[in-house]
Amino acid sequence: MQIHYFQRYHSKENVDTSNTMLMLSRLYNYNADKFFAMLNALILGQDETPEITFELQVAGDESVPDAIISQKSFKIVVETKLHNQFQQDQLEKHLTQFGTEEIKVLLTLDPKPMKESLMDSFGIVLKKYNADRINEIKTPIRHVNITFEQLVAAMEDIVDERDSEIMAVLDDYKKYCFDEKLIPDDGNWMRAIVAGTTLEDNLKYDFYYDQASRGYSGHGYIGLYKGKSIRAIGKLKKTIVAELVNGEVSYINESGEAATKEEIEKIKEAIVHAELEYGYNLKTVKHRYFIVEHFYPTDFKKASKNPIQKSKYFNLAEMFKSKTLPETEEIASILDGKTWEEFH
Repeated sequence: MQIHYFQRYHSKENVDTSNTMLMLSRLYNYNADKFFAMLNALILGQDETPEITFELQVAGDESVPDAIISQKSFKIVVETKLHNQFQQDQLEKHLTQFGTEEIKVLLTLDPKPMKESLMDSFGIVLKKYNADRINEIKTPIRHVNITFEQLVAAMEDIVDERDSEIMAVLDDYKKYCFDEKLIPDDGNWMRAIVAGTTLEDNLKYDFYYDQASRGYSGHGYIGLYKGKSIRAIGKLKKTIVAELVNGEVSYINESGEAATKEEIEKIKEAIVHAELEYGYNLKTVKHRYFIVEHFYPTDFKKASKNPIQKSKYFNLAEMFKSKTLPETEEIASILDGKTWEEFH
């Protein structure tokens, strides 16, 4: 049974915000330095340093102490929406939440970017507010608008994939975001999965299999990963949960069109072959078969040193700067010879 770290029921803004704050607090406890690095890059701005600083022989007005340990004060006020229903009057009222903090950010969070017209009009109001009250608030308030997708991507960048405990929490938060449509268009996502021993079988049968008890987030493409590179890409067609009962495949169509006779025969062949060749029990342990249209070869490399442990998601629409994706064979061709880091 999969453990869920975040509450799940009918999506409400306060629940989504609560789960997001819980995720951020877990990341802070996991590694405060990495957390602040993410906060700087995504929200506070590259020039801000709310971390603790250690300074020697700092001259004051009347003394020169041996050392000073200090930390910039900052406040982030968060407003979450689910359907881009931000209201300018509400945002203006939030500005009164700030005092004399050295760093002030009004963070708006939504599945989609804020409408440009509101960004522009609120930007004008914010500029005037800061100018009129600069003596009172000392430093200006900034407005930062991000999506849940951007937040998850930033969190993934700071988490060590070898740390299974925090990865499990982050994976569950990401699944929550997919399930609640906080990250939309999951059909544009490619899930890179460690194929390892079964890579040749996956290519032969045009499917990837995993234990049915293991959770996963929605995606439209599968990338077969081995040796720090995605070796093949396929567009997901359907998922089937199956086992072998009295020598025949017992299955449930989980998503997509009904399974064909040919697909069931391939599953049966894979079940038998996996036991004979690798000692895997696909007979009595239910497995989920991710069936693709076809796996196209590629060599999309991970240049950084640590391999992935299980899976990693890529937003192909963002990578290709288009919501309309090329054919799968072309996607594999374009990514062939490229590195993951080139798309960050």
